[in-house]
Amino acid sequence: MRDMPDALMLFAAGFGTRMGALTRHRPKPLVEVAGHPLIDHALDLVRGARIARTVANVHYLGDQVVRHLVGTGVAISDESDRILETGGGLRKALPLLGPGPVFTLNTDAVWSGPNVLSALRAAWDPARMGALLALVPADRAIGHGPKGDFTVAPDGRLTRGGDHVYTGAQIIDPAGLADIPDEAFSLNLLWDRLAGEGRLYGMIHQGDWCDVGHPGSIPLAEAMTHV
Repeated sequence: MRDMPDALMLFAAGFGTRMGALTRHRPKPLVEVAGHPLIDHALDLVRGARIARTVANVHYLGDQVVRHLVGTGVAISDESDRILETGGGLRKALPLLGPGPVFTLNTDAVWSGPNVLSALRAAWDPARMGALLALVPADRAIGHGPKGDFTVAPDGRLTRGGDHVYTGAQIIDPAGLADIPDEAFSLNLLWDRLAGEGRLYGMIHQGDWCDVGHPGSIPLAEAMTHV
């Protein structure tokens, strides 16, 4: 089994309800920022990091995402029957992703600065880590509320609560998903287990990040991309 990730899961199945009318007839990954769909901003990161295999899960208006990805080489994990959340979705996609640790990337954010996926790869240490999450300080989380998700210890280990926000990019060893009984579940379940084992780590992204979770974030993200 490989120790270094060379496959990536794009989470593209969500309903995007906070986007209101913008997602009434199109899925959130196809909402445009600076003239490009959000999923294309994510794919730019993937290509820049030279990741060998990419899989996207689809559910809400998934046929539109599938058509958009034709010719990109991205494999599709079909969740049209039932949305499986991040944990269940990743587990279903594992046959397409292959064994060992994988990248995961949300498709509702815009980034600047160093390629976050390349930085995660450089910081990944499979001997110590079960997951490595890319974070930004809460005061640099554009378009996001003031609440943080994690505290980062001096050695990089994470605990819940604090002043750092998870950005939706990580490397994770999915082996622990096998014994979770639910079909649909969040990766938070695995993160909590890894944190208890001292194997949940964080890396601070050395650039800007905008959470494009609602319409008001779009101009913020566009301003960031033009800095």
